Amino acid sequence: MRTWSRTGGVSLSLKNSLATTRRTYATAPQNSQTLSLRDGRTLGYAEYGNPKGFPLLYFHGFPSSRLEGSAFDDLARQRNLRVVAPDRPGYGLSTFQPNRRIMNYPADIQQLVDSLRISEFVVLGGSGGGPYALACAHSLPHERLSGVGIIAGAGPWEAGRQYVSTGRKLTSLAATHSPTALRVILDAFVGVSRWAASTSPATRWLDDWLEKQESAEDSALLTEERREMMLAMVFEAFAQGGAATVQEAVLLTHDWGFRFEDVTYNSVRIWHGQKDAQPPIEMIRYMAERLPHCVLHEIEGGTHFTVAGYIEEILSELVPEDVLKGYLAAS
Repeated sequence: MRTWSRTGGVSLSLKNSLATTRRTYATAPQNSQTLSLRDGRTLGYAEYGNPKGFPLLYFHGFPSSRLEGSAFDDLARQRNLRVVAPDRPGYGLSTFQPNRRIMNYPADIQQLVDSLRISEFVVLGGSGGGPYALACAHSLPHERLSGVGIIAGAGPWEAGRQYVSTGRKLTSLAATHSPTALRVILDAFVGVSRWAASTSPATRWLDDWLEKQESAEDSALLTEERREMMLAMVFEAFAQGGAATVQEAVLLTHDWGFRFEDVTYNSVRIWHGQKDAQPPIEMIRYMAERLPHCVLHEIEGGTHFTVAGYIEEILSELVPEDVLKGYLAAS
């Protein structure tokens, strides 16, 4: 376990990336690509950064969509990274998959990288995308994975329900025992939210909330742009309704389908804030202790949202300079 601390705020590169996000996700055709999978489903994905750069697959949070990857666009261009951000089943452009499991996902990713003729890549899971990054570390051919990272990832409930908030427990119960009712509630909530998002009181409230998530040094980030990015990626998550969110609320809070001890990939890195409440660091320590080859970076004072301020360091560790230079030289 390593502890990270820093006195500065969000990097300038990330600020620039977030400041250009609105026009990026609104206009670029590469942000709404699709792949027909062998079972007939559609997999939606977006691409950001340098199209000829080293491939990094980014797995979005919960509930979210491929548009979450837009925050990496500017920085990925600077660092010669090609970010591919897929929608999970039922989110955005991807077909809903009844009865799916977390361990089904590596097969979708295998088809995606094969179709894009990507032979070597890293995966990075953000928040609810973390378990899917681990599933890939468990199941994908190790010779094709150059690195596996998790940033502010979901925690396993087996670590102890005492660490789980009451709200999350209630959501899991509703998703497990009353999925139809929860889906109806979600659909209604999203409909109202779409309307409310255009009103001044709602935008002021959301702007205030976003500002509270950042430190004083991070206030240079354009709040309006952050708000629009967040609304776009969340509303895209509900483009097909709330079924995927209800399904994933069950998947993330039950057995993930593999033992941590069986994830033998030799380079798993986790970055998590010591003040993150969703989930608390105790759940992540439980997981890291059981992963055979895991380095846990505990970010001093970090929360679920401020950890993103370390993205430059995270990308540098996931794709070291020598690996990047070797890939670009061979391309």
